[in-house]
Amino acid sequence: MLHKEKPAGAATPPTGSTQNTPPIVPARPGIASHARVYGARTIKRERRTRDRIDALDQQIIGVLEEDHPQSVRHVFYRMTNPRLAEPVEKSDRGYRHVQQRCVELRRNGRIPYGWISDATRRGYFTNTFNGKADFIRRMAGLYRADLWRYAERHVEVWVESRSLAGVIHKDCEDLAVSLYPAGGFSSITLAYEAAININEGTDKPVTIIYIGDYDPAGVLIDVAIERELRKHINPEVELEFLRLGITAEQIEQYDLPTKPRKANDKRALHIEHTVEAEAMPAHVLRSLLRSLIESYLPEDALRVAQVAEKSERDGLLMFASMLGKGNHGI
Repeated sequence: MLHKEKPAGAATPPTGSTQNTPPIVPARPGIASHARVYGARTIKRERRTRDRIDALDQQIIGVLEEDHPQSVRHVFYRMTNPRLAEPVEKSDRGYRHVQQRCVELRRNGRIPYGWISDATRRGYFTNTFNGKADFIRRMAGLYRADLWRYAERHVEVWVESRSLAGVIHKDCEDLAVSLYPAGGFSSITLAYEAAININEGTDKPVTIIYIGDYDPAGVLIDVAIERELRKHINPEVELEFLRLGITAEQIEQYDLPTKPRKANDKRALHIEHTVEAEAMPAHVLRSLLRSLIESYLPEDALRVAQVAEKSERDGLLMFASMLGKGNHGI
């Protein structure tokens, strides 16, 4: 091989200089390279065996069989319990693993798709109808009796995230209370619109039930929502704002998993450890919420409303049938 001679007088680069240093590239097998090569430092990752994956799957199935729907994050926190035979690490990596197993379990039919809730994504639809009879028939199921007609207070639920909303939505729907997912620090538009709905919809005292994370941001979000609502609700309306969860007492009572607070977050310095609201088992959260909401309802109000709803729906369906026969569905 021919080599070019170095021109006379050319300076030799000092040791450690980067002048004319070839790029650092990996050498391919069988090909010599004069470039400096640094081997990648390996990070040992423990891989679960098939038996351990099966054990984790059974844990996920068991949690969802006893309580559904749940968000993936709710399931993940249940899987971090060190008392389980196959716990997962409390980290983003652990969350992704539980998420992957939930996907696989649904795709292979071992758990129904509806057992996992996801309120973070929604479609938008336009309903159309094949005449008056079709409209009445399809709308009959939406008829609701006024469950709160004789209640002393107007009750609403606010939650920090859409993930939480997906878990408690059915309970709020059953008990006919409005549900607002704030999505963190709520927009002033959402708070304004909620306040206007209260001003125009009721003259009763108002109770807002809030559920959110126990962390430096989470303990301030409900304060900000309450402050924004009070700016727009009629001054003569009595407003009660209750934090249902997560609280310091609940962390100890339910042995909820905690994480250290971020060192650079200077808000709410009294918070030493953080807990996401999804760490509360979904069935416990729903039970606490239902019990609190029902405490504001007159005794037996739900049963009376359900009887009235069935009667009214049957009447609407009968009317739709008469319209269909007389007008051929037009």
